Amino acid sequence: MDLNLLYQWCSIPMEELVSHPALKMRLRIVEDAQEMGRVMAKDLADEIWKAAREQRVFRLIVPCGPKEWYEPFAQMINEEQIAMKHVVCYHMDENLDWEARLLPENDPNNFHTFMEEYFYGAVREELRVPAENRHYLTPDNVNWMSREIMSHSIDYTLGGWGQDGHVAFNQARRNPYAVVTADDIRNSRARVQENNWDTILALAHRSMGAAWQFMPPMSVTLGVKECFSAKKIRVYSATGAWKQTALRIALFSDVTEEFPMTLLQEHPDALITATRETACHPIAEHPEWEFRGVDRKIGLESDG
Repeated sequence: MDLNLLYQWCSIPMEELVSHPALKMRLRIVEDAQEMGRVMAKDLADEIWKAAREQRVFRLIVPCGPKEWYEPFAQMINEEQIAMKHVVCYHMDENLDWEARLLPENDPNNFHTFMEEYFYGAVREELRVPAENRHYLTPDNVNWMSREIMSHSIDYTLGGWGQDGHVAFNQARRNPYAVVTADDIRNSRARVQENNWDTILALAHRSMGAAWQFMPPMSVTLGVKECFSAKKIRVYSATGAWKQTALRIALFSDVTEEFPMTLLQEHPDALITATRETACHPIAEHPEWEFRGVDRKIGLESDG
């Protein structure tokens, strides 16, 4: 990553991002986490309702998080009585222990447990996605899940992004003895993998009081090939500082294996939604800061 370019991307004021001439993909900025939750919920509810009106199956790749949307989503579905019998869900990832086994049911990092309670369970029983339409990714079904997704037309991928720009658990590769290119990530399929150290630490800091000792060291994830096969991709974040630099790189960098979410630039209908806190950056707020090796006089120009 070129340090001068990174500095320039991070120095753009938040207010200039959406219409910046060098922007490589669409961005929507919302006020705060509460608004983002409502927007995220409405985006998905509208798509589900549209498919119901058209009497067609709606195939969805769904994450566990961001978590701000579950309550408003259930409220919308329940109040508007949107039956989801036509929805087929493919869960994009799951945490694993060091032996690549599923976590205990009551482990707070167990995505299956969380989704059953807050995504499915919060909806009135007669409106819920049928149990047989809920496909959870596990170490034992990665090949089946990949074939299932790639043999159908996926309508929608919903998600967030990580500190290194990972979507699902498609992380930047840290192993110096196993080089992975952007093209490798672009064509990646469902798999079991070790989580990066920085991913473990970031998640521990966010939700476990920095107690990394309790964080899952491995995961099973859909690959970019499956996740990005959807007709529409929508990613969201209200996490603030944890996501700020990855957002700038996704918006302005060329595609790079260092930040896999830059591959969203290649999708015909992808949209990033960020809160104001996530869209701002400390470097943009402190133009007086100086860094060794950075020429602050270098400007950012549009590719077009």
